[in-house]
Parts: sequence; structure tokens; C-alpha cells
Amino acid sequence: MELDKIQTKAPEDVSQEWAEKEIEKLQKELFDLQNLFFAAKKFSMLVLFQGVDASGKDGTIRHVFSCMNPLGVRAKAFKVPNEVELEHDFLWRIFKELPEKGIIQIFNRSYYEDIIEPSIAQNLDKEILENRYDTINALERHLIDNGTILLKFYLHISSSEQKHRIRKRISDPMKNWKYSESDEIAANHYEKYLEAYDRVIKKCSKHSSWHVLPSDDKWYRNYKVAKTIAEHIERLDLSFPKRQR
Repeated sequence: MELDKIQTKAPEDVSQEWAEKEIEKLQKELFDLQNLFFAAKKFSMLVLFQGVDASGKDGTIRHVFSCMNPLGVRAKAFKVPNEVELEHDFLWRIFKELPEKGIIQIFNRSYYEDIIEPSIAQNLDKEILENRYDTINALERHLIDNGTILLKFYLHISSSEQKHRIRKRISDPMKNWKYSESDEIAANHYEKYLEAYDRVIKKCSKHSSWHVLPSDDKWYRNYKVAKTIAEHIERLDLSFPKRQR
């Protein structure tokens, strides 16, 4: 897969009006499906979002998961590792956030940051970096084997859209809090990030494939994420537990 050859805008045959109506239907479906998922406690679900800065990870989580019961959903945003986390292996901070049966766990960024960022900064031994691909594949195999539904979304936006969104963070008082100088630095390395993600998608799709979503149009991004989650829960053929006597 070459991300620079994949479109970042919604397909021309999908209208915003149609997608937003579908999202309304999907939100009602997801409310019921997540209630069933939570009650059945047969599986857990891990939904992780990756993408360049300003690709819409926060917005996707707000729009798609707001219809669900908060008791059955958790979200975790992974920042730059702190001093304590750096004293452990790179998956240490991940393990305590993994979901139990019945829970949908959302990762805003994930263990993939521990490959992407060192790849850009070139501050990690190449052999260690390569080993992390194998470690992640082993982790994902373990999760799936133990009943975790793993959904990995890459929110694909263009370089121009990224820069536009970063400018809005500067000009919009309600978005100022999101802005940092690192946004500008990341935007200047857009092509390098795409190359790093190309490698990740190629090397870490063995047990769980990536959903690469055109995300310049937020309404299409939200529709595709909601649709994908609903379809995966429906396939599980769950039922509500019977009353215990």
C-alpha cells in the first residue's frame, strides 16, 4: 500500500446529505449493539486511531461514540511517554489499558507511536525498531486469540488539509488549546510520516488489517468508522444472557 496514491476525499458518488442520514441511523444501531455487546460479555473490542497530527482522531471519537453507554466504553489518549513509562518496555503502559470482556476500549494513538515517532526522529537503533514490528504482531495475535475484536483505523488526510486544520487551531479561540509548535514541525514532515505509516501498514497487517479512511471530509470519516464498528458487532451473533435462577 502506498498512502500517497490513496485519495483523502470522500468518493464522488457519496453525498454528505446521504452520509449524515446514515450516521443518524447508525447511531441508533450502535446504541443497541453496544448495549448487547456489554451485556453478553463474550468479547472485548479495541478500536485504535492513528494518523498525522490534526487528522481528526479526537473528533471521530466524539462523534461516533457519543451515542454509546459510557459504562461500556473507555477511551485513552497516549501522549509522549513520561519518565516512568520510559523506564519500562514500550508496551508497559498499554497492558493496563486493554479491555475486559464486554468493554469497547478506544485508543487515541497507540503502541504504533513507538514505531512512527522514532522512525521520523531516527533516535532508536534500527534493530530495536524492527523488533517492535514483531512484538506488535505478537501482541495483536494474542489479543485476537483471546477474544478481542481489534479494529485499526488510519485517518488519511492530505498535506493541505492538515495545514488548514492547524491554521484553524491558531485562529479559532475554541481550538487554541489544541495547538502546539510540534504541529507545525509534523506538518513539515508530512511525506516522512506517510512513508513511516506505509511501513507500519505493510508490516503489521498480519493478524488485523488496517482500515485506511479518506478523512478530509469529516462526515465521510465518521460514517465509515460507525459503519465498520456496527458491522463487526453484528457479525458476532450475540444474544442477551438469560435470567439466572
